[in-house]
Amino acid sequence: MDQAEQLRNIIKKQNMQQHLARVITVTSGKGGVGKSNVSVNLALQLSRLNKRVVILDADFGLANVEILMGIRPKYNLADLLFRGKTLREVICPGPGNIGFISGGSGLKELTNLNHEQLQMLVRMMYELDNLADIVIIDTGAGISDTVVELVLASSELLLVATPEPTSLTDAYALIKTLSRHEEFYEDNRMIRMVANRTHSAQEGTELYEKLSSVVAKFLKVHIDYLGQIPYDEKLSKAIMKQQPVALMYPNAASSRALMEIATCVERGLDRPAEGRQGLSGLFSKMFHNKKN
Repeated sequence: MDQAEQLRNIIKKQNMQQHLARVITVTSGKGGVGKSNVSVNLALQLSRLNKRVVILDADFGLANVEILMGIRPKYNLADLLFRGKTLREVICPGPGNIGFISGGSGLKELTNLNHEQLQMLVRMMYELDNLADIVIIDTGAGISDTVVELVLASSELLLVATPEPTSLTDAYALIKTLSRHEEFYEDNRMIRMVANRTHSAQEGTELYEKLSSVVAKFLKVHIDYLGQIPYDEKLSKAIMKQQPVALMYPNAASSRALMEIATCVERGLDRPAEGRQGLSGLFSKMFHNKKN
């Protein structure tokens, strides 16, 4: 029995929960487009909308989320799986009542889990479903195997792009890679673009139209537009002070834009029941992708 089949059997034995957290995976075609900033500040604005939010930092080795929040977690996901720590110990309290899980090297080690560790992972994922309304996964940039696996396993994708030509071409390359994968099923996946560091609302709309038209024409993939975040010097100042702009400058243009995006996410863009499988469903699909 392979690892994917073991995990599926374990999940079947668990009591299915009535509540499943929404999993939103934030990704980008290239680094340096503000993806982690979007993840952190979106989480904070969703928390202000009375959502329980947990961020999972899956950008291994860089710890951008930790730096942006000015915190240093004591434990990470590997401590949960291999060093006997509980989920509540691993979730680090972040600013604005959000939770944070540092990925460390944990996800890279998932392919070597034994049956006992698989059971622990599934139990943890169901528990997290009950502790959060929304889980935001901040991936690495680009089209590495880890990024592709996380994105393919998610039903809600938030693609961050900037007006830079390289950002647009790399975003297209990421979608192209995903669309050609045998595990990519568009009907059960929502892809939404956020235009970051724009100089006007029109520039954000034009950026979306450029990407969506090319993707629709050549890849036959549909992308929704979630909104734009303007270039904001206050956001840069907040980064230098290792503070989220949504907390340090709540009335800044970027903070207001992020609240508009959070409101759209919270109110109008929920997934149908069959598309929401929580964290346990996401990791189950990750194992399936690995083995096939």
